[in-house]
Amino acid sequence: MRWTMPVALLLAGCGDANDKGATAGKASVAPAPDAAPAAPPALPEPAPAEDYKPDPALGPPAAPEAGIGSGDKAIPAAIQGRWAIDASDCPKRPGTDLTALVIDAANLRFHESHGELARVRERSATRIVADYKFSGEGMDWDRLMVLSVADGGKTLVRRDHGEGAAPDAMRYMRCRA
Repeated sequence: MRWTMPVALLLAGCGDANDKGATAGKASVAPAPDAAPAAPPALPEPAPAEDYKPDPALGPPAAPEAGIGSGDKAIPAAIQGRWAIDASDCPKRPGTDLTALVIDAANLRFHESHGELARVRERSATRIVADYKFSGEGMDWDRLMVLSVADGGKTLVRRDHGEGAAPDAMRYMRCRA
């Protein structure tokens, strides 16, 4: 009997998988709602995503710059492809892959939003700092992002900047083609 009470108290604090909200773990760049749930603990990230400090005097462009999507004004090939925060989303078909992110030379495609490359601020073979024009879920917004690859191209680190941006970097794993 004396062991029953401590065990019961320990078990009372435990939840189950149904306790999580329907959108837990969903990748998004939509502006954060006023009462956003607490973010999961941040994982260690490579320095390249953290070493960029935005110039507050440089606002988002009104429209994508000329030549966007080609040459030095394209998202680097090392970053392009299909990525997911949750590995189980990799094999899912579009529309059911809640944490997937598909990147091409000029676009970021999330589950319910699309970002169009508008201006490249910095670029290397494995990193881009750029402004994007987003739309989705009935809204339009601008977002400054740093995208960089780590772990030999197996990990994508995404860091958002600006109003409504996620406070921590997000890590995606590359999905098999």
